[in-house]
Amino acid sequence: MFDFSGTLFRLEHDTSWLTEFTDDDGTALDIEAQTEIMRRMTAPSGQVVQLSDEYQYAWDNRDLDPGLHQKIYLEVLRKSGLRPEQAQALYDRLVDPTEWTPYPDTQAALKSVADTGLKVGVLSNIAFDIRPAFTGHGLAGHVDEFVLSFEVSAIKPDPSIFETLLGRLGVAPENALMVGDSEEADGGAKAIGCAFALVEPLPTAERSDALLTALREHGVL
Repeated sequence: MFDFSGTLFRLEHDTSWLTEFTDDDGTALDIEAQTEIMRRMTAPSGQVVQLSDEYQYAWDNRDLDPGLHQKIYLEVLRKSGLRPEQAQALYDRLVDPTEWTPYPDTQAALKSVADTGLKVGVLSNIAFDIRPAFTGHGLAGHVDEFVLSFEVSAIKPDPSIFETLLGRLGVAPENALMVGDSEEADGGAKAIGCAFALVEPLPTAERSDALLTALREHGVL
């Protein structure tokens, strides 16, 4: 079982997206501000800004409802200093699966596991359909099942979402490995008896073989 964001794919920091963005004072965003905005857009867990009760609810349930997902991330971007039209433009990139970049060893990891005859599943806390990202990079054929939080009304680390994927794959927990970038969310698989491998959500240029290494260390390859 693989997580999506920060594990198999990453929304890379493309400076061209933010080059013309300015804060409320009209000042261009420096590289530190741009990097922090991108971090806030893709952090696997943990609250990134202070929120009112209304927006707190949206944050807590963002991966269960596309409407809440848009609402909270536009608020996060507003609180990060972007104007409404800038926030919308960046949000539209976030939820476009074709904007996401696979890690250098994603194809090799998925194909290698599939070629052994083992079942492969992708399990993500997310509020939009990521399947086109896999199709676009020729990876969909290596994945047996996708379980996305907004489609099954459950989010990691809720045991039920892991159980849903395992049930679809026909695999017992003790025979499964969850690979992800969040000890809090993905590591929840350990509660039902799965093994867990943590990878760092580094830029794709800085992480060449973490997936393959994790699979080898757990005896999958």
